[in-house]
Order: sequence, then structure tokens, then C-alpha cells
Amino acid sequence: MPTPPAYLAIAADLRAAILSGELPAGAKVPSESGLMRQYEVSRTVAKWAIAVLKGEGVVEGRAGSGVYVRDTTRLVRHARGRDVRSADGPTLPFARDAADAGQHGTWEHESRHERADERIAARLGVEPGAPVMRTSYRFLADGDPIQLSVSYEPRALTKGTPVEWPEDGEIKGVVARMDTIGVRVDEVVERVSLRSATASGTPVETADIVLPGGRYDLVYRLPID
Repeated sequence: MPTPPAYLAIAADLRAAILSGELPAGAKVPSESGLMRQYEVSRTVAKWAIAVLKGEGVVEGRAGSGVYVRDTTRLVRHARGRDVRSADGPTLPFARDAADAGQHGTWEHESRHERADERIAARLGVEPGAPVMRTSYRFLADGDPIQLSVSYEPRALTKGTPVEWPEDGEIKGVVARMDTIGVRVDEVVERVSLRSATASGTPVETADIVLPGGRYDLVYRLPID
């Protein structure tokens, strides 16, 4: 297998130390000079390695002091049961994830009408150019951005209904919203690259979701037959 670039290898070592607790929350990360000596690399490589961890949100720079491991609460994303029908009423899966971690989950959103390109059309089972509702989300836990998502729904299902605009009504979440218009979601497929919800074989939503690795644990429980 090809050898990863030096800065990614260094970032991986530091990430492993953070996840194992060797570098706990609040600990100071080795300086650029320290990484240069330890790994025999240039300052640019050391700087890029730390930049990777900053981008993941697991470390933070403090002016005049250095770089430290962030004290962050990791949200747990359980693949099974995320889009279930709750006896307590409809709630967005992200809100439940944040609440379970003892944090307050909020989100920002923007919806607009678009035409499905070939990629989205294939995932929704519609013709390219079919009308869709595109909704972009930015999710926050205790005010910190923690998840990005872009969702697409075929307007053939929702046009003219009370749930056409995903965030305008009181009902939140694709399962609960579809229930209100008589479309029962019976399957959710979740992959690393895409996530779709279907009702009797007809896709009702597809979404691109970006999660910071340092802030999430992804849990998959699979039945063994």
C-alpha cells in the first residue's frame, strides 16, 4: 500500500494519542519544533499535521501559549433506531444525539427548489431535471458547529402539502413529516457516502452528511442470523 504523506502520518499518531487518553483534554500538543525533531520533518509538514487536527476540531490554538487538546463531548450516532417513530412525538435524530450527550442541539437551515442532477436523480429514483427540495443544514451542539448536511426530497411527493418546506412546520424529521402525508417510511439505508430513506421502494430523501471525526462516535449494530 502507498505510504501516506508525512503530515498525515504525524496527525494520525497525535490523533491516536488523543483518543487513547495519552494526550487528555487540556494537554499541550507537541510544538512544531518538537514535531520537527521527533519526526525529522520540515516546519511546513509539522504545521500541516497540526492543521489537520485543528480542522477536525480536536485541538485548538491559544495565542502565545501553544496548541491544546480540546475538551469536547463526543456525540454518539447510533445507525439503528435513528429515524424511529417515537412514542414521545417527532424529534430530529440530531436533537436526540445531542441530548443524550448532555448538550443542547440546534440547527440552521436553508431550503430552495432545485432540479435534480444525474447524481441526485439516481439516488432518488427520478428523472434528471425532476423538481426537488434542497435543504442545507448546519447543526450545532452547545453552539459549536458539529455537522453539515444537504438533503434532497422529490417534490412529486410533497408539493402542495403542509410538509413541502422541511423546516416550516411543527413536525420535524423525514419519518414524522412523511407520516403526516400518508407516506410511511419503512427503510433507511446508511452508507459512508450517502444516506437514503425509502417508502415501499420509493426514495423519499437522500442526504450528504459531513461529520467531524473528533466529535462523533459512529455505532453500527448488525443482527446475526
